[in-house]
Amino acid sequence: METTPEQLAARLGKGPLAPAYLIAGPEPLRVLEGADAVRAAARAQGIGEREVFQAEGNQREPDWAAMKASLQAPGLFSARRLLELRLPTGKPGTEGAKLLLEFCADPPADVCLLVTCGEWSRSHGGKWSEAIARIGTVAVGWQVKPHELPDWIARRLRARGLQAEPAAVQQLAERVEGNLLAAAQEIDKLALLADGRPLDAERMQALVADSSRFDVFRLWEAALNGESVQVTRILRGLRAEGAAVPALLGYVGAEVQRGAALSRVHARGGNLNAEFRAQRVWDARQAPWLRALKRHPAARWDRIVAGIAQVDRISKGRSRPGREPADPWLQLERVLLALAEPGADRLLAG
Repeated sequence: METTPEQLAARLGKGPLAPAYLIAGPEPLRVLEGADAVRAAARAQGIGEREVFQAEGNQREPDWAAMKASLQAPGLFSARRLLELRLPTGKPGTEGAKLLLEFCADPPADVCLLVTCGEWSRSHGGKWSEAIARIGTVAVGWQVKPHELPDWIARRLRARGLQAEPAAVQQLAERVEGNLLAAAQEIDKLALLADGRPLDAERMQALVADSSRFDVFRLWEAALNGESVQVTRILRGLRAEGAAVPALLGYVGAEVQRGAALSRVHARGGNLNAEFRAQRVWDARQAPWLRALKRHPAARWDRIVAGIAQVDRISKGRSRPGREPADPWLQLERVLLALAEPGADRLLAG
């Protein structure tokens, strides 16, 4: 059966867990919350043992042999176990698909399988996902389209016990500009501030921070996600608001350094998952980082770090005459577009 993460979460707890769940999609918040709902239902039903399988080090796929052995072994501490399989690319490969088909053909009574995928499209599915749908549930968290966002916000407000007029809902939708995580955070704040009173447009404006304003966090997200048009737009907005380049470089510089560290581990085939943990990049944030690491080799990340150092020099009036642009905003735009675009060498030259 195919559904959405929200519909799945609403049904969980009304009966025993199914043998398997597949939660996938390009919208990280929806996938994360759907998986959290399955984990919570498992705990509520006394499932205390949990194993996670994912690609480690220079492996492109999880250790399928270890996963197969775990499926065949009895649980150590509880009558039933939750076994998680994380597939950021949404593709298990030939060996993984075979193992999943074997599992679905005869699911062990003591295992509940939870598969999560960070990337998903109509082409990702196959016999393995169809098999999961037959014995359990497939929940796909597609990106919420602009015309769907007000309804998504209205449902989430109601789930938090909030009443809002249509004009107030529309105002919040315009403020968050399609960013579901920002919308969720604002709604959580509203639940604390609204005092149980209905929200009209005036109260919404007074209570909600303007999440659509251009800020350094959204600037970095756009560069990391390869959204070059958005990078330029946000930079222009920041400049128009009177922001100072040195004030942006603290966050951007730290993130670029993080990317360089991750790229070195990725280049030598090290344990990227361990480095993600060391760099405090949690599961929900790893997909855009993985895409950025695939876009650029480690040497290019080093050039991006050097580019940020160049921006810092220019912003402090220490540019090298004749060799560097005098405008730090122009150089910052070049560096971030270099991160967003595959043609980084051309953009970083000069």
